[in-house]
Amino acid sequence: MSFQADNDRESFVAVQKNGDGDITAFKTCKGRVLNYEQALNEVQSGAIQGVNAFKGRDGDTYIRGDADGDPSNNLDQLPTF
Repeated sequence: MSFQADNDRESFVAVQKNGDGDITAFKTCKGRVLNYEQALNEVQSGAIQGVNAFKGRDGDTYIRGDADGDPSNNLDQLPTF
């Protein structure tokens, strides 16, 4: 994995959710809108800070916020757009 300097890395600032409340897209601090697959690719490449990719029990890979003990900055708590 190649990591860039933190000042070059983007972060997620807002999310879109479907009718079930699942996150389907992300908006970055630079205003880019990424669908889930695009966002996952960028997280895995190290381009997005504050999040990581993990493999769920179902075998699929998902995005989650880095564990910092603060539930207020979880991805589900981000504003919607």
